[in-house]
This record gives sequence, structure tokens and C-alpha cells, in this order.
Amino acid sequence: MSGYILRRLLLMAPLLWAVATMTFLLMHAIPGSPFDTDKLPPGDLIEKLERKYGLDKPLPQQYVIFLGRLAQGDLGISYQRGRPVTEILRDGFPATLQLGLTAFILAVATGVALGVLAATHQGGPLDTLSVFMATAGAAVPGFVVAVFLVVVFALELHWFDVIGWEFGNPRKMVLPVVALALFPASFLARITRASMLDVLRHDYIRTARAKGLREFRVVLRHALRNALIPVLTVSGPILATLITGSFVVERTFAISGIGTAYVDAVFLRDYGLVMGTTLLYSTVIIVANLAVDIAYGVLDPRIRTQS
Repeated sequence: MSGYILRRLLLMAPLLWAVATMTFLLMHAIPGSPFDTDKLPPGDLIEKLERKYGLDKPLPQQYVIFLGRLAQGDLGISYQRGRPVTEILRDGFPATLQLGLTAFILAVATGVALGVLAATHQGGPLDTLSVFMATAGAAVPGFVVAVFLVVVFALELHWFDVIGWEFGNPRKMVLPVVALALFPASFLARITRASMLDVLRHDYIRTARAKGLREFRVVLRHALRNALIPVLTVSGPILATLITGSFVVERTFAISGIGTAYVDAVFLRDYGLVMGTTLLYSTVIIVANLAVDIAYGVLDPRIRTQS
């Protein structure tokens, strides 16, 4: 298993290089300049700014300079904000990471619990209620859920705040976390239910029950462990999506994360910030998938032995 992890870590460098190269080429393929805005009149000023940041150089030369800085850990400058990209990511990523991880924990706990309840009470009221909640959560878009939560629980009931993010403060955490976690929780509930129903039909489950084991122990110790393997398969992409795709929730609740800054940077053609954020997001996705592979070995010794 350790050799497998080492190989995956060594593959991170060429993979990130490929992402950086594609992002660089795509951003520079967009016509125009990052300084073509209404705030700056066209003319010598834009040319001076392009010369200052090296955008007047040939594209291959810009690429070599970009890779050289990247090798030193320098992600460049945000042209629109006038700050190093590293500083912007350092300031905004903690809030985005906290929001994404908290939503992921809530989604996994809720989705797995609903799925197990639905599978162990198939055809009963709990199964119907769980399936209904999972279907409703998957059908309603996240931005609609966010607006609904704001109107009902913040503006009408005044239970929570709607501005900003403060980790550890429930008044500022509950609404954005619930809005972000609802869809993945619904998806995980359906996956868990289907996997549990399949596992509960296996012979070793009937054998465990025939030995007189309590149903609670049969479900948690024998069935759930094997049923979680399909859940793990999707949990890595879900974690990466929650961390990298929270810009709608960040915008709705005025959270100073990097999701909103990333979207703004795309529209403003802020090359440095777009490429730096893309590399950060790619690293998150790679690490999340690696964590899932490690968890496979923990749940299934056969996978650990083969690795």
C-alpha cells in the first residue's frame, strides 16, 4: 500500500504540469487583454501595463517564465487586484475549505444514515420518507435552497445570520453548510440504500443472523462495511466538488472565499488568479481521490494486499 501511495504522489507533478499547461493555453487563447475594461481607456496605458507584466512577450516566452515562477512556488500577480495570487489564495482558501469540509461531513453522515434506514426498513414508512427526502434534495437546485433558507430562517425567524462566515459560530455556519450539503447528501442516500439492499441479500448476512447476532450488529459490522465501498467511490469527487464548487453559496451568504474570486477572475480574464486557483483546485481533487484509494485499503483488505 505504501508503494502505491508513493507512486500516486510522484504522478502528481506531471499531472499538475499538464493542468497548468492547458489552463495557460486556454486563458491566453481568449481574445483581448486583461486590462480591456471600462475602467481603463484604450491606448498607451494598457500597453504599458502589458509591458509591465510581460504580456507583450511571445507566448512561448511567457510560458517559460510562468513555469519558472511556478517551480519556485510563485503563482504570479492578480492583474485586477494588484496582489500576489498566493496571498489571495491564502486569505480566501481557509473559509472555502472549512465550508466544504463541514458540508461534506454533514452530507456523508446524513446520506449514509438515511440510506441505511431506508434499506433496513424497505417498503416501510422510514423507507418512503428517506426516499422522498433524497429525491426532493436532488431535485431542488442549490441556489434555490440557499435563498429559501435565507428567507425563512434568517429574514423571517431570525435564527441565523446571512452575512459572512465564522468557523465555530452556528449562526453563521448552519445555513451555508446545509445549502451546500443537501444535494450530495441526497445522492449519497440513494447510493447507500442501493448498496445496502444488495449486501443484505448475501449469504454471509443470512449466516450472521442464523448465528443469533443482533440485527444492529449485523447491519453495522457486517453489512455497512461492505456497502460503504460504492459510497467511497463517489465520496472523493463529492469532496472535491464541495470544496471547489461552493461559489454560489459563497456569493449568496457573502463568504470571502476563493470561489467567488475565481468566477470573477474568469470573467475579468485575470490570468494569474485563474491559473493559480485552478492548480489549487486540481491539487484538492488529486488529494481527495488519493484519500479514497487509501480508504479502500482500510475497508477491504483484498485491495490492500493487491496494492
